[in-house]
Amino acid sequence: MADYALELLDISCTFRSKDDQSQRYTAVAGTTLRIRGGEFVSVVGPTGCGKSTLLNVGAGLLEPSSGAVKVFGQPLAGINTRAGYMFQSEALMPWRSALDNVMVGLQYRGVAEAQARTQAEEWLARVGLSGFGDRYPHQLSGGMRKRTALAQVLALDPDIILMDEPFSALDIQTRQLMENEVLDLWAAKKKAVLFITHDLDEAIAMSDRVVVLSAGPATHPIGEFTIDLARPRDVAEVRTHPRFVELHTQIWNVLRDEVLKGYAQQLRKAA
Repeated sequence: MADYALELLDISCTFRSKDDQSQRYTAVAGTTLRIRGGEFVSVVGPTGCGKSTLLNVGAGLLEPSSGAVKVFGQPLAGINTRAGYMFQSEALMPWRSALDNVMVGLQYRGVAEAQARTQAEEWLARVGLSGFGDRYPHQLSGGMRKRTALAQVLALDPDIILMDEPFSALDIQTRQLMENEVLDLWAAKKKAVLFITHDLDEAIAMSDRVVVLSAGPATHPIGEFTIDLARPRDVAEVRTHPRFVELHTQIWNVLRDEVLKGYAQQLRKAA
């Protein structure tokens, strides 16, 4: 259907072991996930269950072993040029200033230097970094670097935004500020968002819908919840709402056993 911005249809991803090519590991199996235009969808699941694998498939960075990916109804071949990707790890170029980091994607797209600079400056201002364009990443705080990375993605005006635990390394106060910043920017443009997180509170506070994945191997969706909390939302204040508590309980009842399975698997690997 044309109203879906991104469709992952019956996706499976199987990898060969680096140590033994005869051994295979199925990270994701039979997973279907659809995101409508303007919808904010979060995916939660245990550590190592394949959440980032699905995001990479949606970005076109990883070809699934089976299944299909559609972008606004069209089959995806290669990189998803209608998506912007905000990584969990630091993705800024340390030798470029904040302004130059935001400009880089525009420059790769062939935008004229003066226009790219103007657009980058506008986006730095939108994320609260007006006047910091000449600073290098090592001169910025963790929250400021995340703001720069967000501006870098949004400056390209993608129709789909893919976010892989982008705020997990931040302290709680900075994290909540960034979450509210993302919600404000999302509300203004209403892009389709696929958001990966370990934090159930974060998922509920930000999303229209939360999808729960099983523990791996062969992870797949085991629950889907509509988040019927009124917008606009403040991510700190909404946590005290009775409906938030009710939704948290419902989702955690599905997620809890999978988290315990995932934790047990991590312990076995470490032994």
